[in-house]
Amino acid sequence: MKIFYVAIAQKEGQAGKTILAGEDLSSFNYFQRKTVREFLKFTSEVVVGRTATEQRIRVQEKEYFCHCFVRSDGLSSVLVSDNEYPQRVAFTLLGKMLDEYRLQPATNQQNWINDLIIKYQNPEEADAIMKVQKELDETKVIMHATIDSVLQRGEKLDDLVAQSDALSATSKQFYTTAKKTNSCCVIL
Repeated sequence: MKIFYVAIAQKEGQAGKTILAGEDLSSFNYFQRKTVREFLKFTSEVVVGRTATEQRIRVQEKEYFCHCFVRSDGLSSVLVSDNEYPQRVAFTLLGKMLDEYRLQPATNQQNWINDLIIKYQNPEEADAIMKVQKELDETKVIMHATIDSVLQRGEKLDDLVAQSDALSATSKQFYTTAKKTNSCCVIL
């Protein structure tokens, strides 16, 4: 799960114009980064231009997804991620970006968008629902292990009961045989 690119753009007719962008291209070769950056910017502007106002869309290109949200005033947010990144978290981030963008001072906007990329790289930590889901999954694994161990203990107890019954039957048989053997002999 990785975010490669986030941007704030303005929709102008059938085109989008990038206002602010941040990226994490560390997974790409150093010599490819400039080309990838230009491709991501171009793709995000095209997707913004083709997205209707008040609409959220998700476009797939090979193993990458481009998420886009355009508000009624044309202000847009774009996120490009790999195919494993959760869609709900991506759209949550897009809405948060648009809400917080106007509140950021112009001198701090680049740091703000870079901080968002870093924070949302791990969606389980950034999103409360994902965090709870992760904790539930961990609890579920622990409960399955506990139930398995209880069932194994139950099987062991069943084995002990069966062995005890067998021992009891054997001792009764021994007692009966010993009684028959000793009945012929009288000890004075």
